[in-house]
Amino acid sequence: MRMYDLIEKKKLGKALTQQEIDWMVQGYTQGEIPDYQMSAFLMAVCFQGMNIEETTAMTLSMAHSGQMSDLSGIQGVKVDKHSTGGVGDKTTLIAAPMAAACGIPVAKMSGRGLGFTGGTVDKLESIPGYRTTLPKEEFFEIVNTIGISLIGQSGELAVADKKIYALRDVTATVDSLPLIASSIMSKKIAAGADAILLDVKTGSGAFMKTREDSIALAQTMVGIGEQAGRRTAALITDMDTPLGNTAGNALEVIEALDTLKGEGPKDLTELCIHLAGNMLYLAGEGTLEEYLEKAEQSIRDGSAYQKFYQMVQRQGGDVSYLKDTRKFTIAPAHPVPAPKDGFIAAMQTEEIGAVAGMLGAGREKKGDPVDFSAGIRFVKKTGDFVHEGEPVAWLYTNRENSVTESTRRYLDALTISDKAPEKVPLIQGRVSAKGTEVY
Repeated sequence: MRMYDLIEKKKLGKALTQQEIDWMVQGYTQGEIPDYQMSAFLMAVCFQGMNIEETTAMTLSMAHSGQMSDLSGIQGVKVDKHSTGGVGDKTTLIAAPMAAACGIPVAKMSGRGLGFTGGTVDKLESIPGYRTTLPKEEFFEIVNTIGISLIGQSGELAVADKKIYALRDVTATVDSLPLIASSIMSKKIAAGADAILLDVKTGSGAFMKTREDSIALAQTMVGIGEQAGRRTAALITDMDTPLGNTAGNALEVIEALDTLKGEGPKDLTELCIHLAGNMLYLAGEGTLEEYLEKAEQSIRDGSAYQKFYQMVQRQGGDVSYLKDTRKFTIAPAHPVPAPKDGFIAAMQTEEIGAVAGMLGAGREKKGDPVDFSAGIRFVKKTGDFVHEGEPVAWLYTNRENSVTESTRRYLDALTISDKAPEKVPLIQGRVSAKGTEVY
């Protein structure tokens, strides 16, 4: 088998076999296929695409290129949840304890933030003492005992994906639907869950900017999951507006705690109920409506908050910060005054995420330090009326020299109009093996 022939075959729009894809992924991972040939293949995929069988084959090859997590030592049906990333997305901190409180084990490995998307691990590490790295035996023991553990991803999962993604990043081949889908799903399948729930963001703060592209990505990933023997579903959710009222690590943990206590923002609470309810649905045999009610009840009766508390305690976190969130260190605050009266008609959410990064809340490249105390509080969001001079947001930063530019960029990301914008639904669709529903 020659890589030249596989490049030529894909260049002509022909489908590769499972054997050919396995050979290619294995050869590239082991350094036997050079970067320039894999780059040529990836560019051919960008132009010619891949069918669902090829995409599934690519996904499984990358998943098996590293360690495959075996979660059989954890009792019950394990459901993983993955978000394609956005601004203010702290849903794992809320939906995972909700699902655990309702009886399904949550053994979740999460990543760190990069660019404008926040990482669950960074948020958890803003709780002093919380351990995001655990021995496998302790990870299993915590899940079997209290029902939930959230830790960082192993560096050995889907090693081919890491190598291929680094190449895509420098060869303008990131925005290929089959390559995006296989990258995400290879890590999810390697993580070992029995079922997978996907939160596919759409809008200005999402990787996929249109609903049509988001649905297409969701359909591809659900198809991969089902072909790989994992019960899989996806929600299409709005990211034209930041989620909740905060972006930034400590700020988002505080907001997650408020939400678990039933005191969180309406949009964040609604989405977490749907995420947790769908996680329960994938693990059970009842109706989705029953599970949505069950998920909501876990907030009302305090059991979801209790699960989060128990997890933090078992993983070494200082629970006094959960009892009194005023203990979290938050950077000095700076108001962003509205330039005129009017309705906020639109927010360029990706740009707002970039502002959070300027303040110190994010990282431009892996390994960059993160200031847990930095971030943004959204006082006014899309659809709200603002008066000239009143704060539309507060910026929290220890980088005093960034305040002027951050304020300017934040205001540039807003469109203020005399007319109120049309309301956009938070949850715009659902994709499962049974089909696609658009709301």
